[in-house]
Parts: sequence; C-alpha cells; structure tokens
Amino acid sequence: MDLNSFDWISIFVGFVFILNFFFAGILIFLERKDASATWAWLMVLFFIPIAGFALYLLLGRSLRKKHLFNWEGRKRVGIEQLIRYQIDAIHDRKFHFKSEETEKMHDLIYMQLVNNAAVLTQDNQVEILVDGRKKFKALFDDIEAAKDHIHIQTYILRRDNLGRELYRLLVKKAEQGVKVRVLYDDMGSRGLTKRYFRELRAAGGEVEAFFPSKVPVINPRLNYRNHRKISIIDGRVGYIGGFNIGDEYLGLDARFGYWRDTHLRIEGSALHPLQTRFILDWNQASYRYDIEYADVYFPPIPQKGDVAMQIVSSGPDSDWEQIKTGYLKLINNAEKYIYIQTPYFIPDVSLLDALKIAALSGIDVRIMIPNKPDHMFVYWATYSHVGELMKAGARIYIYEKGFIHAKTLVTDDESASVGTANIDLRSFSLNFEVNAFLYHQETATSLAMIFEEDMKDSTELTPELYQQRSNLIKFKESISRLLSPIL
Repeated sequence: MDLNSFDWISIFVGFVFILNFFFAGILIFLERKDASATWAWLMVLFFIPIAGFALYLLLGRSLRKKHLFNWEGRKRVGIEQLIRYQIDAIHDRKFHFKSEETEKMHDLIYMQLVNNAAVLTQDNQVEILVDGRKKFKALFDDIEAAKDHIHIQTYILRRDNLGRELYRLLVKKAEQGVKVRVLYDDMGSRGLTKRYFRELRAAGGEVEAFFPSKVPVINPRLNYRNHRKISIIDGRVGYIGGFNIGDEYLGLDARFGYWRDTHLRIEGSALHPLQTRFILDWNQASYRYDIEYADVYFPPIPQKGDVAMQIVSSGPDSDWEQIKTGYLKLINNAEKYIYIQTPYFIPDVSLLDALKIAALSGIDVRIMIPNKPDHMFVYWATYSHVGELMKAGARIYIYEKGFIHAKTLVTDDESASVGTANIDLRSFSLNFEVNAFLYHQETATSLAMIFEEDMKDSTELTPELYQQRSNLIKFKESISRLLSPIL
C-alpha cells in the first residue's frame, strides 16, 4: 500500500467518524428519546457506521404529532361533554358505579378518562372469541345482516382464501347499498394494491391505507404502524382484539399450526367510543372521503348487558403510553393473581419491576408465551425477560398447541384488558394500538378460566429447565435483550 492510498483511507475513516458523531448528536439532542433506546441506537451507530444511521431513518425517527388525529364530530357525538362529567363526578365521589368491581377500579378509570378521554360505559354485552373459525363466522354473519354501514380496520389483510371471502361479502353488501369502508395498514398489508379493490370501489365501497408509501412496493416507514383491529357494523355491533384477516388466523399455516387468539364481540354503548376511534383513524388516512358526523353512526343503543368497559387507545401521537399505564394500574391493584398472555414479552423497566414486586409479594403471576418465534430477535428477548421474572417467583408457560397471539391481562376475577397491544416497547410507544379495559367479574373470570384451560396445552418453563439452555441460546438472549429497546 503506497502513502497516497494510506492518506485516502485515513481521510475516509476520519470523515466517517465525524459523520457518525454528527448523527449521534442528532439522536441525543434533537430526538430526545428514552435513554435506553438512545443507547441502543448509539450502539448500532458505533458498530455499523453510516449504515446504522440509514437503519435509524427507517426505524427510529420520532413521529411528528401535530394534528395527526382530529375530528370535529366528537363534539356532536357528545363524548367530550360526557368525559368532562365523568371526570368531575368520579373526582367528587358522586359517580354512580353499577358494580363493586367497577367502583374498585375508580382510580384506573379516572386516569384513563384524564389521559386518554376514554369514556366509561356500563351497559355492554361481551362475547369472548378465542378460535379463528368461530370469530370470523360471527363477524361474517354480522356483516351479512348489515343494513347501513360496515367499518373494518385491520393491520394485516391477506389476499388468500379468507381475505377473498371477506372481500366478496363486502362487495355484495356494497352492491346492496350498505356503506362499506376498509382501512388497512400499508406495511402490515404490504402486497395489496389499489387495483385489488376496484370491484369494491365500483360498488360504492371506500378503501384507505394507513401511512402509505410514496414509493411503489417498498414502504420506508417501518415504525408508527396502525396495529389496531376493530370492526363496527351499523353502529350496533363491534369487534376488538388480536385477529387479523388471513388464512393463518384459521390455523391453516403449517409454520404456526393452530392459531390461538382473543377477540371480543361487543354490543352496547361502548360502540360509540369504538366508532369514534375508527372515524379518527379513517379521517387521518383519507384525503378524499372524510367521515362527517351523522346520527346513523351513533344510534341509540338499548341496554344489552352489565359489562363496564373503556376503549383505550395509545400510540406515538401521545405523550402518555396509555395502554401501558393501564397495565401498570391493573398489576399494582392486583391482590390475588395476574394472568398475562402475549406473543411478545419485552417490558420496559417500570412494567418488569411492577411484575417482580407483585410476584415477590406473593401474588400469583403467570405469563404465557408461544413455543415458536415469528420474529427471531423478539422471541429471544422475550425468553430473556421471562427468565428474569422466574427468579422473582412468576410462573411461565410455553404454549405448545400452536401459536398464541392473544393480548390479554386478567386480575383477581375482577378486571381485564383485551386488545391489540402486546407486552413490548413497540406496542407501548411505536404502534397505534387499542384495548378494551373491562371491569366485570363474570368476564374476568371467563378470561381466567380460558387461561387455565390453555395451561393444559402448555409446558411450564421451570427455573431448572431454563438453566439447562445452551450457551448459544444464552448468547442470542443477551444480544436480543441489548437490542430490545429498538425491536
């Protein structure tokens, strides 16, 4: 190597060092991320100069929050006035709770009202759906019976047998004069094109993609995806939970086998905040067909049951991680047991400490995770975190029947949460999520019984078994855990 070549190499290395230092400054002083996420990204910059910053542009940029979701129709719905009344009444101890378990959770209810405008409804009927075939039969039956409108929002929409069956049904209903709207996430449903929906649009249906790419095929915005999965039919029946739309959710993917998820079918006043959530998301995605207020979207709903619930949303558009803080309140209020089912378990320090404290206090903490990964780094980070919880006395179950995708948290036969948010940093701060927080003894007991039934199809991961893992697995856990703030 001659002297001139050496000089050019030195100049290039110096340039890369200065550029990386500049990128690190942007990350530290302009983005102002959580400290753990900042250190993880600095490590990526250190080990992968230049290319690391390209990864950051794809995965790490903060979202500009101003006016992301805005809908003036909220005032017409009356939700804002109702929220103000509920906040004042609970604060002044004048609110009428219809059950002891609901009143016991008044602090959580108040917090979600203040931080998330999550109105409390106490007249709902809830059906728990844990099998894909039963869930989609119920949904398709409700769609078949629709008279006015059908609103479908999903993260993944496949062009497979189930996706096509739904599509044909939606076209049929649109041709009958029912207003059909479909909102899907552009990243989760990559592969869908505008041409695919031509027949539905020709029949009068409307379709929008959330945060679509301006570049064909490739979407450079890997973060800030809309992970919500809700459906509303005629403003009278609603669905919320973990099922996307595709054949694997019927257990037809050999890689995953039986698909175990949890979804709720809801009738009652909770349909009003659920409808509001859909309209807010739709109007953000739509530039041509904004939904204006109409009574038909918020019909009077006769009392259907006695389940109290709040529809709680969270996402990178907010300064508060509402679903995570709701989880924390449920955990901190628990006195007997905490049951959690999640495909990904990558809690932050606050949630991990809350579960440790609960377990160390003698509360029965049980966590159920899958026996197979659909995201390798996430799987090994999950394994690392549950291993730490076992030391505090928590019991860990590995679901063996297939793939468990449910996102449920149940405490004390009194309260529960079911929705789209996993126990991970992505769900808490990077994705748009929605959960139903339920305050009802019968519903919570049913969810606990489902957990205990799933235990029969699971293997308990004991400390002895965990200690027998190979050095390779320990290495995978260590690397994955180090990267967990940015997974």
